[in-house]
Amino acid sequence: MWTEKLQVQGPYNFDLVLERLSLDPLQVVDFTNRTVKVPLYIEKEPIILQVQAMGNIDEPSFIIKGQSKVYKSKAIERLKKVFHWHQPLEGISRHFRESDLREIFEEHRGTAIVLDFDYYSCLVKCIIHQQLNLSFAHTLTERFVKTFGFQMEGAWFYPTPETTAQLQIEQLRAIQFSGRKAEYVIGLSEQIIQGHLNLDIMEKLSDQEVMDTLIKIRGIGRWTAENFLLFGLGRPNLFPKADIGIQNALKILYGLPQKPTQEEMESYSVNWAPYLSYASLYLWRSIEKRSEKK
Repeated sequence: MWTEKLQVQGPYNFDLVLERLSLDPLQVVDFTNRTVKVPLYIEKEPIILQVQAMGNIDEPSFIIKGQSKVYKSKAIERLKKVFHWHQPLEGISRHFRESDLREIFEEHRGTAIVLDFDYYSCLVKCIIHQQLNLSFAHTLTERFVKTFGFQMEGAWFYPTPETTAQLQIEQLRAIQFSGRKAEYVIGLSEQIIQGHLNLDIMEKLSDQEVMDTLIKIRGIGRWTAENFLLFGLGRPNLFPKADIGIQNALKILYGLPQKPTQEEMESYSVNWAPYLSYASLYLWRSIEKRSEKK
């Protein structure tokens, strides 16, 4: 067992990060101790890390614990990207203080974009979530992982591409996948194990190159590719205009009689660049909080 303490530049509100993570039933979140268990693959080896917040919003610090020291340095570097500890949030917050989103950014001050823990699970989750309400999307994802994935130290790993590629459509339909969604998830996994898709090189590609690569794959459209860019790779300037959640949040924010058009969304967001991903996150968060209060 090893332990490492990290100091991070504020503002950073880990309690709000935990709150958003807890929307996913697969996350092992402990609000009392301010911890989350993080399943990672480092050099294809599954490992579990525990992240615990020790500081406050303006002076955040974290205790990281893991079992094997072999992958310690690489695991910590991955955590820095996953939890957005590598880039201070103050500049991003300052950017939005004079914008239409200032009140939302003040309410959720210090909320970071937290990445999915690996590229494959991010893409699979995006496919599963397509055209589903958030509650059932989480339920369906949980069934998939707990049926075909594996557990380690109390945390769940998604099934590997090798495991998923061997599944039959009927096995996924048995847990309420549609036939088409089952085909998409299995097909994606086959593309990876056959060497036609290498997710590990995505970090080196531009947004457009990632988009062009992914939308060639059956079952992946612009919405899924944009969400992968945002929550898989952590790209800072993504604004998925087709996302219903963002449309609903803008409708409420501006008191619109109906959801905004693509042109209206473009007009609203023009001054939010180059941090459109954060505008997206905080807009999502604004309606998630409304749901939690009901």
